[in-house]
Amino acid sequence: MQTKYPLKIQAIRSKNQQARLYVYFPLPLAAAIGLEAGEEVQWELLDRGELHLVRNQPPQVQATQGRPTPRNLAAVPKADC
Repeated sequence: MQTKYPLKIQAIRSKNQQARLYVYFPLPLAAAIGLEAGEEVQWELLDRGELHLVRNQPPQVQATQGRPTPRNLAAVPKADC
């Protein structure tokens, strides 16, 4: 997976309003961390050259293998008898 995604900051200007700056989030990066549309995040300023994106509630990691639990039991195929 690519590790750097260069982008330009976009300015949206509406009548009678201050310009707003937007930064898009590349889809491969979003998919890699499970980021979804509508999720709330915030920026943390580390210094003038570095920002840190903080997720309010990171997604829960679900096991894909192992013993069935009541939570993932429905996904277990039934054996033919």
